[in-house]
Amino acid sequence: MRVSRAIAAASALALAIGVAACGSSSSSATASHAASSGAASSTGSTGSGSSTGAKSLTGAGSTLVAPLMSNWQPAYQSKTGVSITYGAIGSGGGIKQISARTVDFGASDAPLTPSQERACNGCLEIPWALAGVGIAYNVKGVPNHLHLTGPVLADIWMGRIKAWDDPAIKALNPGVNLPSTPIVPVHRTDGSGDTFAFTNYLSKVSPTFKSTIGNATTVAWPGGIGGKGNSGVGGAMSSTNGAIAYITMAYVVANHFDYGLVENAAGRFPQPSVSSILAAAAAFPSIPAGGTQGISITDPPASAPGAYPISTFTYVLVPRQSKSKAVATALRQFIGWAITDGQSYGPKLLFAPLPASVVAADRSTLNLVG
Repeated sequence: MRVSRAIAAASALALAIGVAACGSSSSSATASHAASSGAASSTGSTGSGSSTGAKSLTGAGSTLVAPLMSNWQPAYQSKTGVSITYGAIGSGGGIKQISARTVDFGASDAPLTPSQERACNGCLEIPWALAGVGIAYNVKGVPNHLHLTGPVLADIWMGRIKAWDDPAIKALNPGVNLPSTPIVPVHRTDGSGDTFAFTNYLSKVSPTFKSTIGNATTVAWPGGIGGKGNSGVGGAMSSTNGAIAYITMAYVVANHFDYGLVENAAGRFPQPSVSSILAAAAAFPSIPAGGTQGISITDPPASAPGAYPISTFTYVLVPRQSKSKAVATALRQFIGWAITDGQSYGPKLLFAPLPASVVAADRSTLNLVG
């Protein structure tokens, strides 16, 4: 990776969303892919606008979903006349704001904890996007797509593997000339669903990581450097030779960062892609409805050989009882559109279309919004 190129891309990202919001409808190829991937058909979906619904909605939270949201906002306003204002402040911030009812909806990549559910007082969590967390790095002279494993990543973030020519990394990449450059792990400083998904994965593959650092939206990292939001992490990584970071794949691709291929439970190193992310979701066919339970799809079983191991759902958080009937109507329409027609905007950003079973569960949960 060329650092100057990454910095230039990161600066373009810094306004709020790192991906250009093109807002135009996806190509027929994208629509065809969504249909063939098992996503529910968007025909007859909600979101056509209504005189009984509010004409604007405000939301805040996840930076992971922000690139997709930046496409949804103009497309939905053009279709319905309803404006969506969204602040990409991190999952932790989104949970706090919807709990305080200062926004109409929150967004988080982490399922609510029991204490957060109580604080949110009847919030529903509805999976509305499906993505992957990438492992990006900036190491002078090292090629793209190094092979990495979960235990190696755990040891890096625990400070046990300290240099790029460590035997554990060399063994995974025979023939690659790895330098003795010190490894600088980069982490999120804000409450982050990316952190939740990444630590969820590492806690599954490394008992030591689980017992010493654990799984949450914020954890006590033992070292490295931090950044706020995906843009902050990307900026810190791109300006530091030897750095490695966990960042939403939409940002990785948009900024042309080098990234690793992570071994899955089947012993393969799949490219993080729409198909490999969808394969991870397909490995967990039981989808709870009712909006009170999240779904972890990290570290899929070996029976899903094509699955990317750090895949995650991201959720929209809405109260069962909204501020008004007009807001409730607008929320049902917008979310109904997002989980159907809105999915067509995802593949170009490496968001996989929601499986039909998830859309069905989402529709059932949306009926509870009043």
